[in-house]
Amino acid sequence: MHLVVPYVVAALLFGIGVYGVLVRRNAVLVLMAVELMLNAVNLLLITSDLAVDQSGRTGGSFALFVIVLAAAEIGVGLAVILRMYRIRRTIAVDQVDRTGHRVPHEALPEGGE
Repeated sequence: MHLVVPYVVAALLFGIGVYGVLVRRNAVLVLMAVELMLNAVNLLLITSDLAVDQSGRTGGSFALFVIVLAAAEIGVGLAVILRMYRIRRTIAVDQVDRTGHRVPHEALPEGGE
């Protein structure tokens, strides 16, 4: 198999991921797009590791590290999204208040903090 095929697939995956991050408004879909980009990087790491004849095989180790980071990122990201939904009742990324001001108490749903 030629090395061009995995590189093209990785470039397509990364491009779809970038498009998803830039266009999507739903926070869960943005996290899925980030995962696509991380999988494209893993594909490049493994392909590059196999293309270069070494005894070390460091690409697989880096890919495993990226997988661990992706799992941690999804865990933290979903926790933030669930908290945002509980407070704001929406997971739209463009409706997030970035000023850092607290929400007035009367604007919180019943039982909110």
